[in-house]
Amino acid sequence: MPASTPKRPRIAVLADSDTRWKWGALTAHRIAPGPSMETGAREGAQVGPLLDGFLLRGRATPTPRQLREVGVRADSLREVTAVEFLRAMAEESYDVLVLSLVGGGVQAMLHGLKRAWEGRTSRPVVVTGYVGVVYEKLADGLLLRHGADLVLANSRQDADRFRAVYEGVGADASSVTEVALPFLGGAPYAGEHDPYTVVFAAQPSVPESRKDRTYLLNRLVEHARRHPEREVLLKLRSKPGEHTTHIEELPYQKLVQRLDPPANFRLVYGNMGEVLDRTDLLVTVSSTAALESLHRRIPTVVLTDLGIRESLGNHHFVGSGCLASWDQLDAGHRPVPDEEWVARQGVAAGGTSRTESGGGSYESAFDAARERIAKLLDRPGGLPPLTPYYTPVTAPGYLPGILARHHLGPDGTPLPGAPAADKEPGPVRQIVRRAARGAYRHGVQRVAPVIRRMGEL
Repeated sequence: MPASTPKRPRIAVLADSDTRWKWGALTAHRIAPGPSMETGAREGAQVGPLLDGFLLRGRATPTPRQLREVGVRADSLREVTAVEFLRAMAEESYDVLVLSLVGGGVQAMLHGLKRAWEGRTSRPVVVTGYVGVVYEKLADGLLLRHGADLVLANSRQDADRFRAVYEGVGADASSVTEVALPFLGGAPYAGEHDPYTVVFAAQPSVPESRKDRTYLLNRLVEHARRHPEREVLLKLRSKPGEHTTHIEELPYQKLVQRLDPPANFRLVYGNMGEVLDRTDLLVTVSSTAALESLHRRIPTVVLTDLGIRESLGNHHFVGSGCLASWDQLDAGHRPVPDEEWVARQGVAAGGTSRTESGGGSYESAFDAARERIAKLLDRPGGLPPLTPYYTPVTAPGYLPGILARHHLGPDGTPLPGAPAADKEPGPVRQIVRRAARGAYRHGVQRVAPVIRRMGEL
């Protein structure tokens, strides 16, 4: 008699941008309870969870092109408001829910879900975390994520910091679970390509000023002129008019129009992993792409030209051995990463040790999360109600505003008049919505920078 096929876990992912969809969907596959992808493939079983994706309607809702670039498939995918999502979670049954949102969005959903699941004997395991390097607003972001069953930390260093914050305010720190970035992978670097390829991984909001962005672009173009035998690529996250996790007020596409770059310089889009397949030198200010590159042992540089500053995020790489300037790169410098630092970031290549305590290979990085989720799902009597640290008692001047931005009242109940359509909007409403989005983006990209500059006069 053939062995019974285990039930595939059902997982929902709520994301508010292209990057967070990528993190949330890949994390869902990594932490799904049951047999691993590798074991299932060897045994011929159907592997992977049943994945339903929900895209939170807003400024950074991913476009179809951005979703294709991420390359993560879902069994269903739809755009929702916060209230529509909460309704779906009240009506449908899932094993795991991944909240891949900005901190305020996570907090609002935790309170909304607590209200939506009142009286239920069972609920999903709720998981949240960060899409990359955590270099700012550590306490604020962590406390907004408190209340989830698992708060994922992408490295041992982050896990230690997360627990210290929770314990320091008297909050339960047991939710902190060490994993790794879910999108690391690809073949280890095997040597120089022909042509030798230099890639600058741009970031939407780092640096912010026109002066600094123009400087970096000029240095990249000058590097291409100095080395005509090399291919020099500017890897961009989004096309004009699209939004990512962070607002991009001065797209490099517009800045480069004023220059006359050489033939060996060009702009590229697409999946970062595919770009890294042909990269010989990855250069960035502080992009998470640096960790993807280090994981594959590709020579990686974090620029110091604009200083080593918290506002840039490159201070996170102090001790990495990767800090260098364009002058040093032009002179032939190639950094050598510090192995201890790399290990503490949850980064490894070729199955080498992931943590300095011998925590195993990258493939085993998600074992603890899977085991913890399995135990929670088997908990007698089901899971208790969600208990975020922030409540109307602990943060009466902060929490109501966060909830109101998602049309929720202080107790997590949808406010009267909250947008929650039961059907697709009609033609007129679609036109109005597109116009409103266009006006918002124009305000963000054109009007707001002008107002800020006027304020600096």
